[in-house]
Amino acid sequence: MASSSKQLGAAENKSILTPVMTLEGHGLWKYSLQDPEEYKHISCISYFSDGKQMISGSGDKTIRQWDLRDGKEIEEAREVCEHGIVSVRISRDGRWVVTASNEELKVSEVQTGIVRTFHTGRITCIDISADSTLLASGSYNGTARIWNLHTGKLVSGPFKFSDDIPGLRELGLSKDSRKLAMVQISDRAHFHCLQVWDVQAQKLVVQKSIPSISESTFPILWTTKHETIVTIFQDDLTTIHEFDASTLKAVGAPFQHTYRIISLAFSSDCVLLASSSYDNTIKLWTFESRQLLASFDVEFPRTLVISPDSCQLAYTTFCDTKIYICNIPANILTTIELAEELQPSPSKSGRLSHSVLLDVRGSALSFIFITLSFITV
Repeated sequence: MASSSKQLGAAENKSILTPVMTLEGHGLWKYSLQDPEEYKHISCISYFSDGKQMISGSGDKTIRQWDLRDGKEIEEAREVCEHGIVSVRISRDGRWVVTASNEELKVSEVQTGIVRTFHTGRITCIDISADSTLLASGSYNGTARIWNLHTGKLVSGPFKFSDDIPGLRELGLSKDSRKLAMVQISDRAHFHCLQVWDVQAQKLVVQKSIPSISESTFPILWTTKHETIVTIFQDDLTTIHEFDASTLKAVGAPFQHTYRIISLAFSSDCVLLASSSYDNTIKLWTFESRQLLASFDVEFPRTLVISPDSCQLAYTTFCDTKIYICNIPANILTTIELAEELQPSPSKSGRLSHSVLLDVRGSALSFIFITLSFITV
């Protein structure tokens, strides 16, 4: 589990995250024909496993694929749907593309182009297992289901704790697919509920409730250690916590923003954590040490993802219908590599203690090793 130590010398200086590529094509959209307002954001983005392509979905009822080598849409792959797209995911093996809309859940096989409808109804959230075999889906009626991606058959569920908690907004499968975490919102009772289920036994393991201050969703991330969840489940929505999945008790030090957090993203190895917030920042952290590596000024950031090789950060905003692709600064990547090298190894007969002072000025990140000692046990 992550260290409970506080952030080590994290600086609050903000800098600009300069895109190396901007993808344009999605249009404005409305929630309904009667809605007078036009919205300017993209609902979801996801990298292909090779990092060379990206897929995006929007309320404008289109799913678009992008070639990241030349920064252009692959127009022949564009799909026009009957309803707005809520979420889109690509399996780690690159074989499956899953799209969820306000009316149905579809799975496409990349090589054959075969498309199957797994479920109809208002889908609110999806997740694909780490081994690319299972698909978890959640619907507005408060139920979650787990499907076999190869056969399309239901393998577990529906999971539903109570009729008083109808709105399922986020879910996530643990890395070993043995547990399912989900967040539901009760409009009637005015509270949010975080639950963890045993997938095979289809039994509720633990749950935790907080007062509902809004209908905001809570991103759910599982660590690679299987037993902990990273989310912003708390009253003021400004703090990221790591929770033990068996007890939902906080583990280690939290990650802090000044205003409501919108999105979270892990690197594939869970070393780097990215977060976006209404405080107009995107922050990058080393997860284990809780070090704040950089805080970037971004106006109204929304969705964000980290590339499969952990070298790029892609994000969208509430201000427009563009996708911004940014290289993570090389000095930040170097700092992450150094932090990994300095992590104590269980196989060693000693323990390594260190303190790192991070000083962020503009886009430059300087680091100074204050102490480095090896203590023989």
